Amino acid sequence: MARIALGVEYDGSHYHGWQTQQVGIRTVQTEVERALAKVANHPVSVSCAGRTDSGVHATGQVIHFDTDAERSERGWVYGANSALPADIAIRWAKPVSTEFHARFGAVARRYRYVIYNHTIRPGLYNRQLTWNYRPLDVERMRQALPALLGTHDFTSYRGIHCQAKSPVKTLHHLALFQRERLIVLEAEANAFLMHMVRNIAGVLMAIGTGKAEPAWAGEVLAARDRRLGGVTAPPYGLYLVGVRYDPVFELPDEPFGPQWLPGELSSWR
Repeated sequence: MARIALGVEYDGSHYHGWQTQQVGIRTVQTEVERALAKVANHPVSVSCAGRTDSGVHATGQVIHFDTDAERSERGWVYGANSALPADIAIRWAKPVSTEFHARFGAVARRYRYVIYNHTIRPGLYNRQLTWNYRPLDVERMRQALPALLGTHDFTSYRGIHCQAKSPVKTLHHLALFQRERLIVLEAEANAFLMHMVRNIAGVLMAIGTGKAEPAWAGEVLAARDRRLGGVTAPPYGLYLVGVRYDPVFELPDEPFGPQWLPGELSSWR
């Protein structure tokens, strides 16, 4: 049996998240496994780096599966894409050793949360970003970031249905970028709790509108009580944009995306 790693991009707007559910519920995993099974000519079960929620997107999801089918890297990519719906695409495929595991081998995961800040709601991309009609002060939001960096108990930023064994995570990187009406929150951690990025975004947007002071982000963190946190931001602006692994696996190093972001934001890494 050979192990194949793949990079997957998808628009999660029309799916009930990544993970396969009961029959009749449309998920990204179900579509990907169906397409790969056609190429492999046998049932395929995949493991992913991070299970995204309903409405959440990915430009850098990583998966792996085992197969006895012999196909070229190009064969896996083009064969699967020909069988996938238009809003899911395999970006690359690479044979890896059986020591590779998409989930347990991930060193870090990176997300981007894209906010459209304007008084008028957008007619386009309305499921690819989050609209906030109140003016956001990005400098105030940036002042809140240092309190969240490092290793902490993120219970206050954890979804109430989160099943993670521990709320302690290490946030390696947290930054805000602005280009005209677009604001991009970027976060990288060893792992994320359910709704963690969306809850951070909710707190930051409250600070940006002046509803709370920058110190509130740290106060919420210290409280270790989800009830004291902000509103969970919508899923539409959230993207899993990258997963880091041991360099020994030599996986492709692609731009984070999403590709439609303007200028340097679309390819910054």
